[in-house]
Amino acid sequence: MERSTSIPCMLIRGGTSKGAYFLASDLPQDEKQRNDLLINVMGSGDPQQINGIGGGTTLTSKVAIVSASAAENVDLDYLFAQVGVEDKTVDTNPSCGNILSGVVVFAHEKNLIALSSPETTVRVRNINTNTIIEVTAQTPNGRVELDGDIKIDGVPETGSPILLNFLNVGGAKTGKLFPTGHVKDMIQGVEVSCIDASVPMVHIAAASLGKTGHETKAALDADSAFLKTLEAIRLEAGVRMGMGDVSNSVIPKVSLLSSPANGGNITSRYFVPHNCHASHAVTGAICVAIASFLPGTIAADAVREVQSNTVDIEHPSGKIQVSVVIEAGESEPQIKQAALVRTARPLFKGDAYY
Repeated sequence: MERSTSIPCMLIRGGTSKGAYFLASDLPQDEKQRNDLLINVMGSGDPQQINGIGGGTTLTSKVAIVSASAAENVDLDYLFAQVGVEDKTVDTNPSCGNILSGVVVFAHEKNLIALSSPETTVRVRNINTNTIIEVTAQTPNGRVELDGDIKIDGVPETGSPILLNFLNVGGAKTGKLFPTGHVKDMIQGVEVSCIDASVPMVHIAAASLGKTGHETKAALDADSAFLKTLEAIRLEAGVRMGMGDVSNSVIPKVSLLSSPANGGNITSRYFVPHNCHASHAVTGAICVAIASFLPGTIAADAVREVQSNTVDIEHPSGKIQVSVVIEAGESEPQIKQAALVRTARPLFKGDAYY
């Protein structure tokens, strides 16, 4: 791509995150050039991202790169990029289900898909994990419906439901549901469960680190000694999970788990990874929900009174519900589906300068 001073862009609030959406064809094919452009667009290298369109937090410094898919029985390809805030980094190792919830709005705006009525389902290939997600949006009369009465905790207003149905997410990144080969491991003197379901995660019982698990984000973020311990566990877990040195990667993610306090089934404090998420990541919620059904895991020890295949996860801003379908497998359980509802809202479209 010939360098210019601006690039077509949409800013969309997807779930409890906000990100910049680009057509893959509008970005440089060279990875370094692409990453440099994204860093400049978002204004990374400054805690406020004052010189770009990033919002100064990990939840608002995200990018979706979208294209029509050449794969059979797939409509769209989706590559997620976590762009650093204070650091000039771009990480495409993780994925983001919240940002994925804005893909129908963007793809329709860019004429990548046709809409049906009363709803439209598109099959999306997540390039980060090579998994398929079915995304269903309400599209009465062939138009994307944005208004509705669905409330998701962490977003102040209601919106139209967007169903995300993740298919076969067990071992999405490492190839194994239990990457270490164990349901539990002892790392840095702390018992943990290392699980890869939609995203590689390290689950820790909050009490094992001297926490209740119901602390606020601010309280957890202010405890520097605790965060240092969490990072030491994460780094060793990354090696044991076969991911090597993860000091410059945001995965594996970490979650503190505890029993529910507000009518849910389990409480999770999800780290991104160096501070606590203000609510909860979609992919992380899927991993916690799935682990809740796997005997012997940290999550299974903490979960309470699950009456169906749906787990209600408490987080700092409220709750998130995930429905899962798990079947027996030869070597480990097979995660057939994990579904949840989000909302999305386009915020602007135009050209972003870089």
